Amino acid sequence: MQKHILVGIDLGDKNSVARIAADRENSERFNFFNTRAGRARLFREVKNRAEKAAKAKIVMAYEASSCGYILRDEALAQAIDCWVLAPTKMEKSVEQKKQKNDDRDAQDVFEKLRGHILAGNRLPTVWVPDHNTRQDRELVRSRLEIGEKVTEVKTQIRMLLKRQGIEKPPEVRGSWTKGYREWLQALSEDPHWGPGTRASLGSLQRQLEAIEIEMKRLDKQIQHLSREDRHKPIIDSLMKEQGVGLLTALVYRTEIGYAGRFRRGRHVGKYVGLNPKSHESGQQTDRKGHITRQGSPRLRKALCQAGWVHVRHDPYAREFHQRLIAKNPKKKKIALVAVMRKLAVRLWHRMRDAEAEMAATR
Repeated sequence: MQKHILVGIDLGDKNSVARIAADRENSERFNFFNTRAGRARLFREVKNRAEKAAKAKIVMAYEASSCGYILRDEALAQAIDCWVLAPTKMEKSVEQKKQKNDDRDAQDVFEKLRGHILAGNRLPTVWVPDHNTRQDRELVRSRLEIGEKVTEVKTQIRMLLKRQGIEKPPEVRGSWTKGYREWLQALSEDPHWGPGTRASLGSLQRQLEAIEIEMKRLDKQIQHLSREDRHKPIIDSLMKEQGVGLLTALVYRTEIGYAGRFRRGRHVGKYVGLNPKSHESGQQTDRKGHITRQGSPRLRKALCQAGWVHVRHDPYAREFHQRLIAKNPKKKKIALVAVMRKLAVRLWHRMRDAEAEMAATR
């Protein structure tokens, strides 16, 4: 019978904890740093244990986090099976939530892994993107983050003006137009306003200019990425939906990764976190709550922005949105969420069909 060395890991930014045991034995704690040298030390430890246990098979697992998939990649390079688990599917009791620490988290992962290996219990794994998808995500996410920085600096400028009682003159049309920016520049040089206000406004303007220059650089790289062979047919198909521009299409493409991994459209809504929570117990009927908000918040934000445009320009979406609002005029946000969910599913159908066509032409 095949023996196993089971390793449950709580992976931290610096300090990490592993619980290690052979099959049904009691687990032992092993501390290591989340560095290349620290992970190599972990691999040496489990390999030594496997040798002593008559060449037992090594199996690892850890929860997905901002630390990425480096540990999994290095484990597979060492011929060690390693799974990445979904934190949202790791069930924890009320006591476990209140008594949380690294050692207990590692033990929880260890028990999930042991139940899967020895008893065949379901393991809540995540889909691990390939190297190209990870690299593409980094670029697209950087573009989204720098867009948020632009919005943040613009808000700081508006609030600075409001605190000082400075109002835009009637002859200056619009916001963030060329005329508006020239007016801001004149304000920062006007001796009528205090030196602190002028210095702060000038600093914020320089920050905004630098961020916008960097955003233009990223936009060029985004354009180049969208024209690559592995993306272009899918991006072109996604952009056929009203309200879906280049950036939204790339966000959807990179965050979903591979549409074929979803069997049904409702699985997409669940992955994006747009499905309502459900509570049913005993004689109580199924009650729906707020959306779960699981999955990528970047994708939900992109779908929200696209959803408003989709409602204005797509007749079917507009009729659907208005019908929901007519049922309950106070629940306009719920109507928009429903539009977002439908849009996510429609994009999934387009992406899946495009993937199939690409596969057929290879």
